[in-house]
Amino acid sequence: MKIKQHTILKPVTVSGVGLHTGVVANMTFMPAKPNHGIKFQRIDLEGQPIIDADVDNVVDLSRGTTIEQSGARVFTVEHTLAALVGLEIDNILIQLDGPEPPIMDGSSAMFIDAIMQVGLEEQNALRNFFEIPESIFYKEPERNVELAALPLDTYRVTVMVDYNSPVLGSQHASLNHISDFKEEIASSRTFCFLHELEMLHKQNLIKGGDLNNAIVIVDRVVKDDELDHLAGLFNKPKVEVRKEGILNNVELRHKNEPARHKLLDVVGDLALVGRPLKAQILAARPGHAANVAFAKKIKRLMEKLGPTHIPHYDPKLPPVLDINQISNILPHRYPFQLIDKIFHLDELTVAGVKNVTMNEPFFQGHFPGNPVMPGVLQVEAMAQTGGILVLSTVPDPENYWTYFLGIENCRFRKMVMPGDTLVFKCELLAPIKRGIAKMKGQAFVGNNLVCEAVMTASIVRKDL
Repeated sequence: MKIKQHTILKPVTVSGVGLHTGVVANMTFMPAKPNHGIKFQRIDLEGQPIIDADVDNVVDLSRGTTIEQSGARVFTVEHTLAALVGLEIDNILIQLDGPEPPIMDGSSAMFIDAIMQVGLEEQNALRNFFEIPESIFYKEPERNVELAALPLDTYRVTVMVDYNSPVLGSQHASLNHISDFKEEIASSRTFCFLHELEMLHKQNLIKGGDLNNAIVIVDRVVKDDELDHLAGLFNKPKVEVRKEGILNNVELRHKNEPARHKLLDVVGDLALVGRPLKAQILAARPGHAANVAFAKKIKRLMEKLGPTHIPHYDPKLPPVLDINQISNILPHRYPFQLIDKIFHLDELTVAGVKNVTMNEPFFQGHFPGNPVMPGVLQVEAMAQTGGILVLSTVPDPENYWTYFLGIENCRFRKMVMPGDTLVFKCELLAPIKRGIAKMKGQAFVGNNLVCEAVMTASIVRKDL
């Protein structure tokens, strides 16, 4: 799995009809900054409202997943979201000039192909994984539906479907590595049974349905007059079918294509939790309603475990900047270089690490016999972390000095002692103007806030 966040290198557009609304729309994938997340934007509506890809925004599950925010809706988002998860894209703005993404061929493949034509961009921010801490279960006994998320240090999905159909029977599909999604899952198309078509039309759905963008499974003998009726339904001169099989004798791309498409839907719907998952997902007879209810259960656990404003530091992952790269940016040197790693850096936020050990020179004279890290040095380390953020805004940071101009609302919440790992987070409170930066700094040990302050600094060229 990718460790750092990704977006796309430049905009790319796909166009086509929406499956359920039948409205032709252009959908443009736009690059986005780190921590932006996945968002849709209805550029055809007044004010061009933005709709977050969030499970709490789901408002309808009629044969697809529909989200709404600020009165603006986007229908059938699951195939688009599945493509983004499959490519491990974290930050993107999806602009639509209609109510629904194009159905294309009924799979995620064409979205992936379009995105890969422009390419991906790695960003200086670690992905904010949600690692399932304990088994989560969801059941609908009346429909024999079960979903489970089990702890795992990667993302795997296994789906079983059973429609009691002589054509389909029982099918399984598995995704063991998210990197396999593009080749193994993305091309699997949406499907329905013949007996569902009339019902879907009566519900004012599948207005954009066509035999080129959906598989229609025929599990009974069909008379000629019914075939003529279906031809009119799909605006075709003729449709045909073997005794039992696929309408118009469409060839399946995989023997278990329906099961693979159900897996695709699970991946797309679970994207609505808002963070990439590390879990083993098991799904028996899933559907959009169950997927979304399960996603809500996962999100509620995320919220219960606490806010995500504390930067997640994983020492196993490579840093954004190591100690040598930090030394190339900051002028500080031993014993006053107080930052060991930078593990997150974007245009507004930086996060770094200081490993506190008994070998620190200040412990020799500060409270001998009772080693406590001086508060002023905690602030200095926090300021150096913020200095990385400020200096990242100029092309040649080695030619600049950073100076403190002010410290406000400084508080020390808990003592910091040898053995602690200090995690610093600094966030700009306003755009940098005339070399002046104001930022909020926080320091954490584990889940505890130990120090905070609002800092103002100036960057000055060394040759001035």
